[in-house]
Formats: sequence, structure tokens, C-alpha cells
Amino acid sequence: MDNHTPYCNPEIWGGIECTINRVGNKFFDQLRFAGHYQREGDIEQIATLGIKKLRYPILWEKHQPEKDAAIDWGWTQKQLQLLKQKNIDVIAGLVHHGSGPAFTNLLDDNFPLLLADYAKKVAQKFPWIQFYTPVNEPLTTARFSGLYGLWYPHKKSAKAYLQMLLHQLKGVVLSMREIRKINPAAQLIQTEDLGKTYSTEQLKYQAYFENERRWITFDILCGKLNEQHYLWQHFKDVGIAESDLHFFLENPCVPDVFGFNHYLTSERYLDENLELYPKHTHGGNAQHRYADVEAVRVSVGEKTGIEVLLKEAWERYGQPIAITEVHLHCHREEQLRWFKEVYEVTGKLKKAGVQIRAVTTWALLGAYGWNKLLIQDEGDYEPGAFDVRCGDLRPTALAKFIKDLSQNKNGHPILSEQDGWWRRNSRLIYGPPDRVITNVEKSIAPLLIIGKNGTLGRALAKVCKSRSIPYHLLSRNECDITNLHSIEQVVATYRPWAIINAAGYVKVDEAENNIADCIHANTTGSQNLAITCNKKGLQLVSFSSDLVFDGEKSTPYIECDIPNPLNVYGKSKADAEAIILKEFPSSLIIRTSAFFSPWDEFNFVHHVRKTLSQFQTVTVANDIFISPTYVPHLVNTTLDLLIDSEKGIWHLANKGSISWSGFANMIADHLGLDKFLIQAVNATQINYAAKRPLYSVLGSQHGQQLPSFEQAMHEYLEKEKRYVQNS
Repeated sequence: MDNHTPYCNPEIWGGIECTINRVGNKFFDQLRFAGHYQREGDIEQIATLGIKKLRYPILWEKHQPEKDAAIDWGWTQKQLQLLKQKNIDVIAGLVHHGSGPAFTNLLDDNFPLLLADYAKKVAQKFPWIQFYTPVNEPLTTARFSGLYGLWYPHKKSAKAYLQMLLHQLKGVVLSMREIRKINPAAQLIQTEDLGKTYSTEQLKYQAYFENERRWITFDILCGKLNEQHYLWQHFKDVGIAESDLHFFLENPCVPDVFGFNHYLTSERYLDENLELYPKHTHGGNAQHRYADVEAVRVSVGEKTGIEVLLKEAWERYGQPIAITEVHLHCHREEQLRWFKEVYEVTGKLKKAGVQIRAVTTWALLGAYGWNKLLIQDEGDYEPGAFDVRCGDLRPTALAKFIKDLSQNKNGHPILSEQDGWWRRNSRLIYGPPDRVITNVEKSIAPLLIIGKNGTLGRALAKVCKSRSIPYHLLSRNECDITNLHSIEQVVATYRPWAIINAAGYVKVDEAENNIADCIHANTTGSQNLAITCNKKGLQLVSFSSDLVFDGEKSTPYIECDIPNPLNVYGKSKADAEAIILKEFPSSLIIRTSAFFSPWDEFNFVHHVRKTLSQFQTVTVANDIFISPTYVPHLVNTTLDLLIDSEKGIWHLANKGSISWSGFANMIADHLGLDKFLIQAVNATQINYAAKRPLYSVLGSQHGQQLPSFEQAMHEYLEKEKRYVQNS
């Protein structure tokens, strides 16, 4: 990334995903999911990023769950005091996609007054706080709660969602009035989703309506919703009283900073040609049926993206702007590319005279369940600048990038002019392909993958290609890792930023009679790579195995458990781990187990399927328990950890344990094959040449990084179905 002068750089702010939304009588609390209430040290970690302001929750639902109960400010006061000591300004959030405590809701006429009363209490307790967001994204919350019925109070009407919107905005006006009685210098940083709707010619009328509606939060607060406004009649037509609208004309509350939250899904495309889109995208209005999809997935035919939207916002309001949420649920390099793009666009616009104050790295602690729109438990976890799955805050590559930006330094080598997926041809999955994007190959330092003929090597190359990570996949002939000089020549030729060793001796039983070959490939080769990477300052990833353990445990093995291999292969891997960490302690070692892949036939799942399909017997152990590992999950997470510059030993396996016979029966069940052909026996009856541990299930002290085994099998079978359908 090019260095910018400090004059052109917007500030970097931070934010914590803190939604407390209500579904029925259940409240979903993001900070509880993230462990923030129980964990010490979060503020100290966040402060290391160098951010200037932090969007921090002092949420109504959390602090005043009962109407007349005394508020316990103790925990929040401690966190705010730490932020004050770190010279980080607080942007206090009072309601974040919520409907208020249980004693009110968004349709309650008293909601604005009750919120204002709570805001007064916050300002009295913390009179030094200068920046407030009383209600986050009121239009988005009103739509989810009043138009789509997803959140409490679960209404599905235009009148309900507009009433909810007005109640929230009246709450903002009244809250700021109360706050400014105590702190006249208090500023309103009002947030709302910044999006735009594009469409076919036939649906231009619907796109125009939605594009006027997207500004309604700010138009209302600025006192612009008058009788000449495009949407004035819309409010009246659905039954909103004029007196409710006149309140805002008489009590304008212009934000001091217009906070825009922008996501790749914020821009939409409408198309009446339903046959081009899957059924779940179909919807419509009283006039037409149409598909509503992410604009980024379609060849729209005009310029889109955050630069377009920010220019429109500036032309409409001419007021200071901050990007108050920048986050992307994706692999690590794409998170970096996304933040980099937004940061550079805002810098460009600031240089051109647009008053852009800041870019906010959102979801510092990650987010839970947004893939299920926060309406049920067990949604996906999305890491942010920190990953909390290990119980503590583990800085990701995004955290380092934020630090680099705050110090005006260059970022990760993977960022060098490489386009994000939203700018590549692969993004186009809907509609007619009438426009082709030209993707220019950039000359940047590659990732070297050793192991061209193996399952992991090929899988890593496949995933790197799909993620647009430049790489070179090398065979033993191209890079002999048992020869130090060969490695050094390859490094001099390709000048990589990291090396992944996916090569080695993998035949567990044959290793018992080929000890020298196994040790040479697995141990000596690993040592040579560690020596070279340490000397050249390159990152190194090497794979190890659950077979380094003896199986004496009855609970999952974690990284700090002492290896005690039972066979030659396991010993070669255990010795490799030790020698790698001795020669190059910054190396990353991935222990994994019993992997299966949709991309080749060299795995247990394919063996069982093929054998049973031919009506032959499969003999499997019923007393050996393992952690089956889905290769796509394994290699994607390995690449994320590599980009995060992680080191040491990590266990990566899908969550769960199963015996080999149980695994075979599951495969037969899912594929409709004959389970009676599965012969389950004790391991001693199979006569393995190499002794196996009876229990080598992998857990992790770093937290569960891979999805469950059940989810992995579901994904595998879905890929198999598509493969069969396309054959």
C-alpha cells in the first residue's frame, strides 16, 4: 500500500458488535457471546491498535432491564475509565438493533420518553462523554422488526415499521436534548446503513423509492421531511399522523457526524427476469414480481461501490462523514483487502475536499449469528481484528494492519495491489454475463507450497487460486526439501513471503519397514525448511499428525499434551515438530487428523463409498476414535492462521469424535449404501503393521477453529450431489 500523508488520512476508529436484539421473549446479547463481560484486558488489547475513538455500548437493555430498578454502573464505569486513561474517546451507544428493555418496545408511544430518561441517567453518570449514538441504524432496525417481522415486536406492515422508525428518531432527538442539558458540547454521531438499489429499466420506479428511503433517517433528523419531500405522502398513505411528522420539523437534530455503515450486501439489484435467479431471491410489490440480490453478484452496468455512495451523501448533506462500520465476513486476506479499499477511497475523497473524519474497524471482537440474522442460536462466528474463540483476544492480521495504518506503515505482503473478490469475475453468479471485468495479474511475492502430488498440496493450491493468493505449487523434483541447497535455490528464484510444507512420507504402515525414507522426508526435510525460513525471514507452515500421541487419554488431546508416538510415522512427525521449533520458533505447525476431501479420491470417505458401491466388504476398526477433518475447512483455516502470522502448534480438526466404524456407517447412511457390508472389528484383528493409538481425538487450547464434523459431512455431500448432477 502506498503511504499517504497524514493530512489525507482519515482517523481510524473502532467498534464492538454489541447488538442486544429481542426475538419473542429471548434477548440475544453479542457481548455475552463474545465473553466481554467476563474477560479482563479487552480494553488494553484494543488500545494497542492506535485507534482514536471507540464505539462502545452503554446499552439500555443491559443496564436497565427493569423499569424502576437501580442501575449498576460498576462494570461499565471500569471499562470507560480504562478508555479514558488510554486517551480513546468514547462514542456511547444506547440502543443497538434493540427494541428496548422488556418493559417497552418500538411500537410503544412512550419509547422515546423512556429512552431519553435513560440517556439522561447515562449523561449524569458520565458527564465527560462527548459523543453519542443513542440509536444505531434506526431504519434497518425498523425494517427488521416492523416490515420483515424478524425481531421483536415482529410486525409485517409499512405502518408498523414507519412508526418504529419515528419512535426511534424521536428518541434520538429527546435523548440528545437531555444529554446536552448536562453536557452542552455533546455531539450526535448518527449511524445508518449506506446502500443503494439498482435495477432493470422496468423496475426503476421501485429502485427510486428505495434510494429515497435510504436517506430517510438523516432527512428526518435534519428537518427535511416536509410536504415537498418525495416520501411525505408515503408516510400519510400508510396512516402516519401529520403531527408525528411535524415534531421533527419543529425539533430538528442535525447530526454532528453522519455515520455510514457500509457492507457489500448494502447495494442491491432488482430484476423482473425471475428465471435468472434462485427462488429464495424472489419477491415483489403490488405491481411486479422480481428478484432482489446483492448488486455485487450481478453485472449492473454502472459504477457501484462506496466511493459512489459517499459522493452522493456529501452532495446531499455537505456535512462531516465517518464510515462507522467496516467489516467483512470472509477469509483473512479479503478482510484486509476490504478495509484497505475503504480506507484508500476515503483518503482520496478527503483529499478532494469531502469532510471524512474517520473509518471504523467494526466488530473488533468478531460477531455471532449474523448469517442467521440474529434470530436463533448457533450462528457462525466471524472474527474481526481479534478472534475470541480461545477465550482471550487473539490479534488477527487485521489488527496488525490497523496498527500499520495508524503508524502510516505498509501492510501485509498479500495486499500488494491485489483485488478483492468483489472486483473479480468470480463474483458474478446471477443474471446475464453481459459485461466482463478485466483482472490484471499483479506481480507480488508468492506463497510457495511444497507437495504438488499430495492431497494437501493440491488442495492448498486450489484454495489459493479461489482466494486470489498468488502461489507456486512445487513437486519434489522442483524442490527437494531433503536438500538444503535445493530449497535455497527455489527461494532465490521465487522470492516468496512464506512456505507451506505439504510434502512428506504418508504411508503409515509401510514406514515400519522404510524407517530411513520416512525420517528423511518428514524430519530432515522439515529441518531444512526451518533453517532456510529462519535465515531468509520467511514464514513457515508444516503439517503434523494426531499419530504423535499414544492414545492413553480419554479426552481430546490439546497442543500442550506431550507426544508419545507408537509407530515410526508418528515418531518422524513428533521429531519434526521438535526440530522445527528449535531451528525456527516462529514456525506454524498444524496437527490434524484423518482428513477427507471432495477434490481427490485418496481418503477414507471415497474408499468406503467406492467399496460399498461395488458391493464389497469394508473392514474397519470399532475401537479407534479419531477427529475426521474436512480438507476445505483445514486448508482455509491454515491460510488464515498463516496470514495472521501465528506460530507454534495448533490442532485443526472438525469438532467431534467418531470411531472408524462409526464413520463408515455414517457415510453409508448419508449415501444410501448397504451398511451390512461394513465389518466392524477390533484394531488387533486388522493386523496393522504400525500400531495406532486407540484414541487420538484432537481438541485445542486455541478454541474450536473448524466447524462441527456434522457440518463438514453436510458440505461434503452437497459437493458430491452437485458433482453427480453436473456429470
